[in-house]
Amino acid sequence: MIRVVCAIVQREDGKVLLAQRPAGKHLALKWEFPGGKVEPGEVADVALIREIDEELGCTVEIQASLPSCVHDYEKSKIELIPFICRVVVGEPRAIEHAAIAWVAPDALADYDLAPADVPALGYFMAYLSEKMPRLFQK
Repeated sequence: MIRVVCAIVQREDGKVLLAQRPAGKHLALKWEFPGGKVEPGEVADVALIREIDEELGCTVEIQASLPSCVHDYEKSKIELIPFICRVVVGEPRAIEHAAIAWVAPDALADYDLAPADVPALGYFMAYLSEKMPRLFQK
């Protein structure tokens, strides 16, 4: 199973960052919470900071973690490990994505999300409504 981290980056106005996968890649033009693979021997939160720097050119601070989600794509099974974050240095830009968008939480489900991100969105919405216990907060 491939371990993948994702950042649910939230601004002070409450909007959340979505990134659109580039054309020509797996799940082309689907929207996702940005992130990437955890390297062998790497800790998930360290992988998240590294991936966001590489993909968006900014630094995030982890605010909370959410339960991981397992998704079985035809060619591989992934464990998606979501973190709620905020940007602390720089401004996100689409370095490795086709586009990025800041979206109000109640409009996130309107986007064509990658299948593995759908459960993470559900956990995030439960977190926002405080129906989910705070698993980890800084």
